[in-house]
Amino acid sequence: MIQFITHNMAPLMFAGLIMFMLIGYPAAFSLAAVGLAFGFVGVELGLIQPDFLGAIIYQLEGILRNDLLLAIPFFTLMGAILERSGLAEDLLEGFGQLFGGVRGGLSYAVILVGAVLGAITGTVAASVIAMGLISLPIMLKYGYNVRHATGVIAASGTITQLIPPSLVLVVLADQMGVDVGQMYWGAVGPSFIQTFLFMLWVFILSFIRPQDVPALPLEARVLHGWPLIWRCIRGMVPSLILIFLVLGTMLMGLATATEAGAMGVVGSFVLAKLNGKLNWNLTYQGMATTMRITAMVVMILIGSRVFSLVFQGVGGKEWIESFLTTLPGGQVGFLIFVNVFVFVIAFFLDFFEIAFIIVPLLVPAAAALGINIVWLGVLLGANMQTSFMHPPFGFALFYLRGIAPPKVKSSDIYWGAIPWVILQVILVAILIAFPQTVTAFLDKPVVADPAFKIVVPQQSGAGSAGSLATPSIDLNQAPVIK
Repeated sequence: MIQFITHNMAPLMFAGLIMFMLIGYPAAFSLAAVGLAFGFVGVELGLIQPDFLGAIIYQLEGILRNDLLLAIPFFTLMGAILERSGLAEDLLEGFGQLFGGVRGGLSYAVILVGAVLGAITGTVAASVIAMGLISLPIMLKYGYNVRHATGVIAASGTITQLIPPSLVLVVLADQMGVDVGQMYWGAVGPSFIQTFLFMLWVFILSFIRPQDVPALPLEARVLHGWPLIWRCIRGMVPSLILIFLVLGTMLMGLATATEAGAMGVVGSFVLAKLNGKLNWNLTYQGMATTMRITAMVVMILIGSRVFSLVFQGVGGKEWIESFLTTLPGGQVGFLIFVNVFVFVIAFFLDFFEIAFIIVPLLVPAAAALGINIVWLGVLLGANMQTSFMHPPFGFALFYLRGIAPPKVKSSDIYWGAIPWVILQVILVAILIAFPQTVTAFLDKPVVADPAFKIVVPQQSGAGSAGSLATPSIDLNQAPVIK
């Protein structure tokens, strides 16, 4: 028995974690408890030296010194303030009036506003709650199918997961050891594809089931006082300014993710003030929400560091890498297995748990197979969107259930999510089949042609101090920069 445990510590440790998670024990404490328990067992069995566990202290210090993680409270606070600032109302009203005359017009408006809010807030909760409170009653009032209405609102909120400056991409970049800016550039193409897929589904639905997405009647499309164009401008101009402050400065290299998040917070407060919504109650609620989410993320991250350190100590990294790199099919087999696994496990774990537990285990195997890590990160980000839409555990569905009127049944919300989950899976398939949808936006590495050789100068003699021979350069072929 002891010999079996000794030779299978890594898989037993992973199975123990899954068991704790399935019984509903909090993720942060499950990670830490399993890590410490197997750490002590590993010491007793001679697999780990006692001083190895002392590295936990340095791991925790590294978390607290990680400047990139400051982006989490900044983006969260910005989203919480914008949720209550009235920006979503202006955007939805303007786009709703603009598209209201066509079948599915309100659905198009919700999708576009979800994309705009995603480019500003980076948080799912803010988008789903804001659009649910504003648009769901209107969509139900004008005869939209309840399942379609709830589905499009929840799905449009999850667009936030992939559109920069997504909090998901920040966390994935940190866990995968890549530049956040590169991750953002890589997500540009998939963001447009996803928005197009969502709007294409509404367009198709408007032909096959027009009764589910009726056009607004004329009296509902008449604005009193404001011309339509000015209503759209009123909602879009502040949005574009915030998008530049948060996203433009990062993509242009003018600010880090943390600095851009800080500017976004300032911009959200200014916007709330201009809309007459800024008060102490709004500020307190935003700060309380930020504190809860940040504390949850940091506790999960601490637990995951304890788990991953011990897991590597008992040979877990080699076990995972060996398993993943020997799958049939090479890169394709790896990608299919990983995406199916992440899709299934997202039924039980939320995004942060997957990002902190599963993703770091995949990176060494992906690197060994020659897979672009940024592409893999964007691909996993697109896949993990489904964790917010999976019935019955998707957080976007929980948010929507919390603000939906009583006449909307939970079963309607769950059934309404299914078409949009399928669309998200189609997006994952597109990214696998066409990697250039991600890599085309990335910076190209600079590679020197090997024909360009520099001979290191050698000393001319032992007694000639400091006397060096003339260096020579082989120019048989002109140097080429690729």
